[in-house]
Amino acid sequence: MARNPKRPAGARSARTSLGDHFTAWRHHHRDSLADALGRMRGTPGSTLLTILVIAIALALPTGLSVLLDNARVITQGWDGRAHLSVFLKMDVNEERQRALAKDWAALDGVADTEVITRQQALDEFREQSGFGDVLEALPDNPLPPLIVVFPSNNEPAALEALQQRLSKLPEVDLAQLDVAWVRRLHAIIELGQRLIGVLTLALAAAVVLVVVNTVRLAIESRREEIVVIKIVGGTDGFVRRPFLYSGFCCGFAGGLGALILVGTALWWLGGPVNQLLDLYKSEHSLTGMSPATALILPLFSGALGLLGAWLAVSRHLGEIEPQF
Repeated sequence: MARNPKRPAGARSARTSLGDHFTAWRHHHRDSLADALGRMRGTPGSTLLTILVIAIALALPTGLSVLLDNARVITQGWDGRAHLSVFLKMDVNEERQRALAKDWAALDGVADTEVITRQQALDEFREQSGFGDVLEALPDNPLPPLIVVFPSNNEPAALEALQQRLSKLPEVDLAQLDVAWVRRLHAIIELGQRLIGVLTLALAAAVVLVVVNTVRLAIESRREEIVVIKIVGGTDGFVRRPFLYSGFCCGFAGGLGALILVGTALWWLGGPVNQLLDLYKSEHSLTGMSPATALILPLFSGALGLLGAWLAVSRHLGEIEPQF
Protein backbone atom coordinates (compact mmCIF):
# COMPACT_ATOMS: atom_id res chain seq x y z
CA MET A 1 0.00 0.00 0.00
CA ALA A 2 1.46 3.32 -1.14
CA ARG A 3 1.90 5.96 1.47
CA ASN A 4 0.94 9.58 0.83
CA PRO A 5 3.80 12.03 1.18
CA LYS A 6 3.79 13.89 4.42
CA ARG A 7 2.60 17.51 4.10
CA PRO A 8 4.25 20.12 6.26
CA ALA A 9 2.04 21.45 8.99
CA GLY A 10 1.42 25.10 9.80
CA ALA A 11 0.82 28.26 7.79
CA ARG A 12 3.20 29.51 5.17
CA SER A 13 3.74 33.08 4.01
CA ALA A 14 3.46 33.74 0.29
CA ARG A 15 6.32 35.56 -1.34
CA THR A 16 5.51 38.24 -3.89
CA SER A 17 7.99 39.49 -6.41
CA LEU A 18 8.74 43.08 -7.36
CA GLY A 19 6.81 42.52 -10.57
CA ASP A 20 3.74 41.49 -8.59
CA HIS A 21 3.98 44.65 -6.50
CA PHE A 22 4.24 46.80 -9.62
CA THR A 23 1.29 45.02 -11.25
CA ALA A 24 -0.86 45.53 -8.15
CA TRP A 25 0.22 49.19 -7.96
CA ARG A 26 -0.61 49.73 -11.64
CA HIS A 27 -3.99 48.03 -11.32
CA HIS A 28 -4.92 50.11 -8.31
CA HIS A 29 -3.98 53.36 -10.09
CA ARG A 30 -6.09 52.27 -13.04
CA ASP A 31 -9.01 51.40 -10.79
CA SER A 32 -8.61 54.67 -8.86
CA LEU A 33 -8.72 56.68 -12.08
CA ALA A 34 -11.78 54.77 -13.27
CA ASP A 35 -13.44 55.32 -9.87
CA ALA A 36 -12.68 59.07 -9.99
CA LEU A 37 -14.07 59.44 -13.50
CA GLY A 38 -17.14 57.37 -12.60
CA ARG A 39 -17.93 59.53 -9.56
CA MET A 40 -17.45 62.69 -11.65
CA ARG A 41 -19.96 61.37 -14.17
CA GLY A 42 -22.29 60.46 -11.32
CA THR A 43 -22.46 64.12 -10.18
CA PRO A 44 -22.45 66.02 -13.48
CA GLY A 45 -23.87 69.24 -12.06
CA SER A 46 -21.29 69.86 -9.34
CA THR A 47 -18.46 68.53 -11.51
CA LEU A 48 -19.34 70.82 -14.41
CA LEU A 49 -19.61 73.80 -12.08
CA THR A 50 -16.18 73.11 -10.58
CA ILE A 51 -14.60 72.72 -14.02
CA LEU A 52 -16.26 75.92 -15.24
CA VAL A 53 -15.00 77.93 -12.25
CA ILE A 54 -11.46 76.65 -12.84
CA ALA A 55 -11.69 77.40 -16.57
CA ILE A 56 -12.83 80.99 -16.01
CA ALA A 57 -10.17 81.58 -13.35
CA LEU A 58 -7.37 80.42 -15.65
CA ALA A 59 -8.76 81.92 -18.85
CA LEU A 60 -8.46 85.49 -17.54
CA PRO A 61 -4.65 85.63 -17.02
CA THR A 62 -4.05 83.44 -20.07
CA GLY A 63 -6.09 85.70 -22.34
CA LEU A 64 -4.43 88.85 -20.95
CA SER A 65 -1.01 87.30 -21.49
CA VAL A 66 -1.82 86.48 -25.11
CA LEU A 67 -3.09 90.02 -25.72
CA LEU A 68 0.04 91.49 -24.11
CA ASP A 69 2.27 89.35 -26.33
CA ASN A 70 0.33 90.58 -29.36
CA ALA A 71 0.71 94.20 -28.22
CA ARG A 72 4.47 93.72 -27.82
CA VAL A 73 4.82 92.27 -31.32
CA ILE A 74 2.57 94.89 -32.93
CA THR A 75 4.33 97.86 -31.34
CA GLN A 76 7.72 96.56 -32.44
CA GLY A 77 6.60 96.76 -36.04
CA TRP A 78 4.53 99.92 -35.75
CA ASP A 79 5.35 102.74 -38.16
CA GLY A 80 5.26 105.19 -35.29
CA ARG A 81 8.15 103.48 -33.57
CA ALA A 82 10.98 105.49 -32.09
CA HIS A 83 13.25 107.23 -34.54
CA LEU A 84 16.10 109.70 -34.54
CA SER A 85 15.91 112.97 -36.41
CA VAL A 86 19.51 113.66 -37.42
CA PHE A 87 19.98 117.25 -38.62
CA LEU A 88 23.06 117.73 -40.78
CA LYS A 89 25.13 120.86 -41.11
CA MET A 90 23.96 123.40 -43.65
CA ASP A 91 26.96 122.90 -45.95
CA VAL A 92 26.20 119.18 -46.52
CA ASN A 93 24.89 118.82 -50.06
CA GLU A 94 22.17 116.43 -51.19
CA GLU A 95 24.58 113.90 -52.70
CA ARG A 96 26.54 113.63 -49.47
CA GLN A 97 23.28 113.43 -47.52
CA ARG A 98 22.11 110.40 -49.50
CA ALA A 99 25.52 108.76 -49.18
CA LEU A 100 25.41 109.17 -45.40
CA ALA A 101 21.90 107.73 -45.24
CA LYS A 102 23.04 104.69 -47.22
CA ASP A 103 26.06 104.17 -44.95
CA TRP A 104 24.00 104.53 -41.77
CA ALA A 105 21.41 102.01 -42.99
CA ALA A 106 24.16 99.37 -42.89
CA LEU A 107 25.12 100.11 -39.27
CA ASP A 108 24.34 97.67 -36.46
CA GLY A 109 21.18 98.70 -34.69
CA VAL A 110 19.73 100.56 -37.68
CA ALA A 111 16.77 99.11 -39.55
CA ASP A 112 16.27 101.82 -42.16
CA THR A 113 16.91 105.45 -42.99
CA GLU A 114 14.88 108.12 -44.77
CA VAL A 115 16.31 111.18 -46.54
CA ILE A 116 14.50 114.51 -46.29
CA THR A 117 16.25 117.14 -48.36
CA ARG A 118 16.19 120.82 -47.59
CA GLN A 119 13.70 121.44 -50.40
CA GLN A 120 11.44 118.59 -49.24
CA ALA A 121 11.50 119.94 -45.70
CA LEU A 122 10.68 123.42 -46.95
CA ASP A 123 7.76 122.20 -49.08
CA GLU A 124 6.36 120.15 -46.22
CA PHE A 125 6.70 123.02 -43.76
CA ARG A 126 5.05 125.44 -46.19
CA GLU A 127 2.11 123.03 -46.70
CA GLN A 128 1.54 122.28 -43.04
CA SER A 129 2.33 125.62 -41.40
CA GLY A 130 0.44 128.03 -43.64
CA PHE A 131 3.34 130.51 -43.61
CA GLY A 132 4.06 130.21 -47.31
CA ASP A 133 4.18 133.98 -47.89
CA VAL A 134 6.62 134.47 -45.04
CA LEU A 135 8.93 131.75 -46.35
CA GLU A 136 8.89 133.29 -49.81
CA ALA A 137 10.22 136.52 -48.34
CA LEU A 138 13.30 134.79 -46.86
CA PRO A 139 16.48 135.08 -48.90
CA ASP A 140 17.45 131.44 -48.43
CA ASN A 141 16.02 128.13 -47.22
CA PRO A 142 16.57 128.12 -43.43
CA LEU A 143 15.88 124.39 -42.96
CA PRO A 144 18.83 121.98 -42.67
CA PRO A 145 19.10 118.61 -44.44
CA LEU A 146 17.59 115.79 -42.39
CA ILE A 147 18.07 112.04 -42.16
CA VAL A 148 15.46 110.07 -40.21
CA VAL A 149 17.03 106.95 -38.69
CA PHE A 150 14.78 104.03 -37.70
CA PRO A 151 16.52 101.76 -35.15
CA SER A 152 16.09 98.01 -35.13
CA ASN A 153 15.97 97.94 -31.32
CA ASN A 154 13.45 100.12 -29.51
CA GLU A 155 15.00 99.63 -26.08
CA PRO A 156 15.66 103.07 -24.53
CA ALA A 157 19.30 102.25 -23.75
CA ALA A 158 19.97 101.13 -27.33
CA LEU A 159 18.29 104.26 -28.72
CA GLU A 160 20.37 106.57 -26.57
CA ALA A 161 23.58 104.73 -27.51
CA LEU A 162 22.76 105.13 -31.22
CA GLN A 163 22.00 108.81 -30.68
CA GLN A 164 25.39 109.41 -29.06
CA ARG A 165 27.15 107.47 -31.82
CA LEU A 166 25.61 109.56 -34.59
CA SER A 167 26.07 112.84 -32.72
CA LYS A 168 29.86 112.43 -32.86
CA LEU A 169 30.00 112.33 -36.67
CA PRO A 170 31.47 115.49 -38.26
CA GLU A 171 28.56 116.10 -40.65
CA VAL A 172 25.96 115.96 -37.87
CA ASP A 173 24.74 119.14 -36.25
CA LEU A 174 22.08 117.63 -33.98
CA ALA A 175 20.71 114.12 -33.37
CA GLN A 176 17.35 114.46 -31.69
CA LEU A 177 15.54 111.58 -30.00
CA ASP A 178 12.16 111.66 -28.31
CA VAL A 179 12.43 108.56 -26.16
CA ALA A 180 9.83 109.52 -23.54
CA TRP A 181 6.97 107.64 -25.22
CA VAL A 182 9.20 104.60 -25.67
CA ARG A 183 9.94 104.58 -21.95
CA ARG A 184 6.23 104.90 -21.22
CA LEU A 185 5.42 102.03 -23.56
CA HIS A 186 8.01 99.72 -22.01
CA ALA A 187 6.86 100.73 -18.53
CA ILE A 188 3.24 99.92 -19.41
CA ILE A 189 4.23 96.53 -20.87
CA GLU A 190 6.38 95.75 -17.82
CA LEU A 191 3.55 96.77 -15.50
CA GLY A 192 1.15 94.60 -17.50
CA GLN A 193 3.47 91.61 -17.18
CA ARG A 194 3.72 92.03 -13.42
CA LEU A 195 -0.02 92.50 -13.02
CA ILE A 196 -0.60 89.32 -15.01
CA GLY A 197 1.90 87.51 -12.78
CA VAL A 198 0.13 88.66 -9.61
CA LEU A 199 -3.26 87.83 -11.11
CA THR A 200 -2.04 84.37 -12.11
CA LEU A 201 -0.81 83.63 -8.58
CA ALA A 202 -4.06 84.86 -7.03
CA LEU A 203 -6.29 82.88 -9.38
CA ALA A 204 -4.07 79.79 -9.08
CA ALA A 205 -4.61 79.98 -5.32
CA ALA A 206 -8.35 80.32 -5.97
CA VAL A 207 -8.27 77.18 -8.14
CA VAL A 208 -6.52 75.27 -5.36
CA LEU A 209 -9.13 76.42 -2.83
CA VAL A 210 -11.97 75.41 -5.15
CA VAL A 211 -10.52 71.91 -5.49
CA VAL A 212 -9.87 71.73 -1.73
CA ASN A 213 -13.54 72.48 -1.02
CA THR A 214 -14.75 70.05 -3.69
CA VAL A 215 -12.61 67.19 -2.41
CA ARG A 216 -13.50 67.98 1.20
CA LEU A 217 -17.18 67.59 0.37
CA ALA A 218 -16.45 64.34 -1.44
CA ILE A 219 -14.58 63.01 1.60
CA GLU A 220 -17.44 63.91 3.92
CA SER A 221 -19.96 62.19 1.64
CA ARG A 222 -17.86 59.00 1.69
CA ARG A 223 -17.02 59.05 5.40
CA GLU A 224 -18.70 55.71 6.19
CA GLU A 225 -17.09 54.05 3.18
CA ILE A 226 -13.65 55.29 4.27
CA VAL A 227 -14.22 53.97 7.80
CA VAL A 228 -15.07 50.50 6.42
CA ILE A 229 -11.96 50.51 4.19
CA LYS A 230 -9.76 51.35 7.17
CA ILE A 231 -11.40 48.64 9.29
CA VAL A 232 -10.53 45.95 6.73
CA GLY A 233 -6.93 47.17 6.57
CA GLY A 234 -6.92 49.81 3.84
CA THR A 235 -4.10 52.30 4.19
CA ASP A 236 -4.37 56.06 3.91
CA GLY A 237 -2.59 55.86 0.55
CA PHE A 238 -5.20 53.42 -0.72
CA VAL A 239 -8.00 55.77 0.35
CA ARG A 240 -6.20 58.91 -0.83
CA ARG A 241 -5.49 57.86 -4.42
CA PRO A 242 -9.01 58.20 -5.93
CA PHE A 243 -9.38 61.69 -4.47
CA LEU A 244 -6.04 62.76 -5.94
CA TYR A 245 -7.16 61.55 -9.35
CA SER A 246 -10.43 63.45 -8.94
CA GLY A 247 -8.53 66.67 -8.21
CA PHE A 248 -6.19 66.17 -11.16
CA CYS A 249 -9.04 65.37 -13.56
CA CYS A 250 -11.03 68.43 -12.48
CA GLY A 251 -7.99 70.64 -12.88
CA PHE A 252 -7.03 69.16 -16.24
CA ALA A 253 -10.57 69.54 -17.57
CA GLY A 254 -10.63 73.12 -16.28
CA GLY A 255 -7.40 73.83 -18.19
CA LEU A 256 -8.95 72.48 -21.39
CA GLY A 257 -12.00 74.65 -20.72
CA ALA A 258 -9.73 77.69 -20.33
CA LEU A 259 -8.17 76.94 -23.72
CA ILE A 260 -11.64 76.83 -25.28
CA LEU A 261 -12.68 80.11 -23.64
CA VAL A 262 -9.50 81.94 -24.67
CA GLY A 263 -9.63 80.56 -28.20
CA THR A 264 -13.27 81.61 -28.55
CA ALA A 265 -12.54 85.11 -27.23
CA LEU A 266 -9.60 85.57 -29.61
CA TRP A 267 -11.71 84.37 -32.54
CA TRP A 268 -14.45 86.84 -31.60
CA LEU A 269 -11.98 89.73 -31.24
CA GLY A 270 -9.92 88.78 -34.29
CA GLY A 271 -12.06 90.51 -36.91
CA PRO A 272 -12.29 93.98 -35.28
CA VAL A 273 -8.65 93.95 -34.16
CA ASN A 274 -7.33 92.97 -37.59
CA GLN A 275 -9.52 95.65 -39.18
CA LEU A 276 -8.07 98.24 -36.81
CA LEU A 277 -4.53 97.12 -37.63
CA ASP A 278 -5.28 97.42 -41.34
CA LEU A 279 -6.33 101.04 -40.80
CA TYR A 280 -2.91 101.68 -39.28
CA LYS A 281 -1.21 99.94 -42.22
CA SER A 282 0.18 97.23 -39.97
CA GLU A 283 1.33 93.93 -41.43
CA HIS A 284 0.57 92.11 -38.20
CA SER A 285 -2.63 90.37 -37.16
CA LEU A 286 -4.02 89.04 -33.92
CA THR A 287 -2.35 85.73 -33.10
CA GLY A 288 -3.58 83.01 -30.80
CA MET A 289 -1.89 80.98 -28.12
CA SER A 290 1.42 79.31 -28.82
CA PRO A 291 1.54 75.48 -28.91
CA ALA A 292 3.63 75.53 -25.73
CA THR A 293 0.91 77.46 -23.88
CA ALA A 294 -1.79 75.12 -25.18
CA LEU A 295 0.21 72.16 -23.86
CA ILE A 296 1.33 73.61 -20.55
CA LEU A 297 -1.97 75.17 -19.41
CA PRO A 298 -3.95 71.89 -18.92
CA LEU A 299 -0.95 70.28 -17.20
CA PHE A 300 -0.49 73.32 -14.96
CA SER A 301 -4.17 73.32 -14.12
CA GLY A 302 -4.07 69.59 -13.43
CA ALA A 303 -1.13 70.12 -11.07
CA LEU A 304 -3.12 72.78 -9.21
CA GLY A 305 -6.03 70.36 -8.90
CA LEU A 306 -3.68 67.66 -7.63
CA LEU A 307 -2.25 70.07 -5.06
CA GLY A 308 -5.70 71.06 -3.88
CA ALA A 309 -6.77 67.43 -3.55
CA TRP A 310 -3.60 66.58 -1.62
CA LEU A 311 -4.16 69.42 0.82
CA ALA A 312 -7.81 68.43 1.36
CA VAL A 313 -7.04 64.76 1.86
CA SER A 314 -4.08 65.45 4.17
CA ARG A 315 -6.24 67.75 6.27
CA HIS A 316 -9.46 65.73 6.54
CA LEU A 317 -8.55 62.09 5.98
CA GLY A 318 -6.71 61.82 9.30
CA GLU A 319 -9.84 62.89 11.13
CA ILE A 320 -11.77 59.84 9.89
CA GLU A 321 -10.82 56.83 11.98
CA PRO A 322 -12.81 53.75 13.05
CA GLN A 323 -14.34 54.04 16.51
CA PHE A 324 -14.39 50.76 18.46
